[in-house]
Amino acid sequence: MHHMDDTIPLPEFLVRLPEGVIRVAGTRMSLDSVVRAFQDGATPEEICLDFPSLDLARVYSVLAYYLAHRNIIDAYLMERDQSAKAMRHDLQTRQSAFLTELRRRIAARRALPPARA
Repeated sequence: MHHMDDTIPLPEFLVRLPEGVIRVAGTRMSLDSVVRAFQDGATPEEICLDFPSLDLARVYSVLAYYLAHRNIIDAYLMERDQSAKAMRHDLQTRQSAFLTELRRRIAARRALPPARA
């Protein structure tokens, strides 16, 4: 399995952020967003409408890069999905523990006799 790591050169229109996310240079658009829209059946023109910070030439460049490096980018997208799932699970676990503790505190407070004024 290939990994979209720091050793894989990116074209000048893509940049890798320190946390590993790949964005379209000069925008906040992730490679993930453009490729997922394409995979969902959007045309380059529709992608431009959905993401106004991208012009048509840039969308075609990103899609051409994706098509030329599909295996590597699909592996990168899969890794990003797995990372996002792990993060969601971690947040849900922490929220669950927090909510359980909060409910316990509320129940304990309700069990106390009312405070006198």
